[in-house]
Parts: sequence; C-alpha cells; structure tokens
Amino acid sequence: MARLCTPALAFLFAAGAASGARADSQGAWPTVSVSGFGTVDAVHSSEREADYTSSVLKRSGAGVTRSWSADVDTRLGLQLDVAMNKQWSAVLQLVSEQHIDGSYRPKVEWANLKYQVTPELSLRLGRIAVPMFLAAEYRKVGYAYPWVRPPVENYSLNPFTSSDGVDANYRWSAGPVRNVSQVFYGRSTRATVPPIVGDDLVGLANTSDWGALTVRGSLITGVATTSVSPELFDALGAFGESGAALTRAYGLDHSRVTITSLGINYDPGRWFLTSEASQIRSRSLLAASRTLYASAGWRFGALTPYATWSRVSSPDPEMAPKLPLAGLPPAYAAYAGQLNWALRQVLSGVPDQHSASAGLRWDWHPNSALKLQYDRITPHEGSRGTMINQTPAYQSGRTSHVASVAIDFVY
Repeated sequence: MARLCTPALAFLFAAGAASGARADSQGAWPTVSVSGFGTVDAVHSSEREADYTSSVLKRSGAGVTRSWSADVDTRLGLQLDVAMNKQWSAVLQLVSEQHIDGSYRPKVEWANLKYQVTPELSLRLGRIAVPMFLAAEYRKVGYAYPWVRPPVENYSLNPFTSSDGVDANYRWSAGPVRNVSQVFYGRSTRATVPPIVGDDLVGLANTSDWGALTVRGSLITGVATTSVSPELFDALGAFGESGAALTRAYGLDHSRVTITSLGINYDPGRWFLTSEASQIRSRSLLAASRTLYASAGWRFGALTPYATWSRVSSPDPEMAPKLPLAGLPPAYAAYAGQLNWALRQVLSGVPDQHSASAGLRWDWHPNSALKLQYDRITPHEGSRGTMINQTPAYQSGRTSHVASVAIDFVY
C-alpha cells in the first residue's frame, strides 16, 4: 500500500481535487458517491485432510481446519467515487477478507486517477484491476454474478487481481458491435509468505458487446518471483547439471509467465450461458496449465437455478523429470530419492482437478441475494487441486463434497 501512495500520485490527486474545486464554483462539481458490497457465507466440506477455499492466498477454509467455515467467501467492500469535472475522476476501493495471515485487514484493491482524454479514450494511473477474465472488474462483488463464487479452477489461475501502474481504454464500434480495448503496464505484490511479486506486467484485453452477447479476450505477461521451497532447489543444485536443470525448470525466480484467456457470456434475460477458457505458459513449476468452465442458468422470477462444470489441467507430477539415481553411491541415491519425493510434493500444489456444481440464487431483496450451492470436487491423481492445508494423510484423487450458503448484498 505504501508503494501506491507515491508523491507523483498524491500530487495528481491533489491537482485533480483543485481543478474540481474550481469547477465547483461554476457548476455541480465535484460529485462524490459512496457504495459498498459484501458477502456473508458458511461453507461445509466433507474432506477431513485438507481445506476447501476460494483462493490459495487464504489462511484456512472448510475441511481440516473446521468442517464449517465462514472464511471461504466472506468479505466486505467499500468504494468511493469522485468526479472532479468532466475530465478528471478518481476511485478508491477497500476490501476486507481473510488473508494468508488469517487477518481481515482491509486492503486497497483499487486507487486510481482517471483522465478522460476524449469521449472514447481514457487514461488511468494508480492501482487498477488486472483485465483478465469476464468478472475482472467485479470478481469481489458476489451480488454481480449468479454463483456463490466464480469457478475456482479458472479464477485461481491468476493471484494478481490488481496492479500498480497505468492503463489506457479506448471505446470503438464496428457496426452493431461495441468494443472496449485496454492496454496496461504495472507491478503487483501479494503479501504472502514468501511474497509473490509480479514485475513488468503488460497486458492487452478487448471486450465486445453485441446485444445479449459479451466476448472478452486477454493476454497478460509478466515476470513472477517467489521463494518456493528454496532449501529444496538449493539442494538440487548440488547434483550437478541434472539438479541445475530441475531448478531452472521448476524454480519460480524471475520466470516469465504468460496467461491468455477467452470468455463468452450470452444473457438474453430469461437465461444465461457463460464459458471461459484460459492457459498459462511458463518455464517454471506453473508449467502449462489450462482451464475451462461452462455454466448455465434459467431465471424463474426471483429464482435462478444454475449448473457449472469446471476443469483445470496441469502436467502430471509423476511424469516430471527427476534426479537420476543410477550410478550414485547408496547414501547419495537415498538422498536424491528424498529430493525427488520433495519435488513431487511441490509440483502437487499445481492444480489439476475437475468439479461439477449446482446452485440456486434467490433475489429476495432488490439489493441482496441468497445463494445455495453444492460442489463435487475431484483433484486428479498426484495433485491436491485447489485445496490448501493438506495433512500427510491427504489422498489425491478422492472426491470431496462442498455445500455453501451465502448472502450477497450491495449498498
């Protein structure tokens, strides 16, 4: 947060406020609006040797920590929008949800200054939503989507929901199709242990609307760094070129990561069909993961039943290269075998699973919705899927059953 409040950005906010103050003497500027959103939920998991959660960046979930958990999706958000004149505006969004340290300390999700250059072109500086996935701008607002949570197989692919930098948005039309094209550059850090840092994040996204159809495509690349099992990779390096090759292949140290995504939503009013596909490429332990989900629902007045199928696939840890044991003295061979096992455990943290979900949304109030959802989740053999906090007794490949009840609201 301290990185965000640079003197340059503070100066721009002050300059914008000053211009708004001058405009206020001539008209109705500035305008200020305050809004908020939140989710309160309870989640139960049948898994007793790991936690089910909506993000690997949380401390706990439902399962081994406790069979019922309110930490999976519960959050509270507050947003301040200030329009200083026709050109200058600013937004600040704070979100409180469980972090990796278990706290609910509010986090600055957005904090940016916007300049409307022309009716079609706008520029922003500050903390901005990373333009990936259909729900990029509202993935924290549960009321905005039909499910209790977006499919975790897809939305956990990118831990960076916002970045500190700049972007440009250009609105244009091609016949009946309205488009918004966006380019951005930034940097993002997640305060995990160890921290996850994304440097030189560069992205391009385009959203097209044609009647009830919305299509969004994005490509984002950056340099990711985090210290995953440094002792393991240091030990591998002692085994000559074969160990160094494994470190280069799986260490996440200044590794180039590229994520592409394509999403389609068709919503004529009575029903909806949504699908997204994503791919991540990296010469690191993230390897070449792919995700796909499809979801459909039908609206009966205030009730919306829906169903979702989702899949994330990654290379099998059992097929990953290992330290060769042949020709090593017995003591070294035993040690190398232990390192191979440890590497497999690290690679098992890369998600590989599928799930099927069914749920019901009830819009019982104009600004609130009650949701019930059942998920049948199966991590594939060798992977823990999107589970966290697994114990030594955890069995990959075992299906778990998750039930959720949530109340989403906006104000």
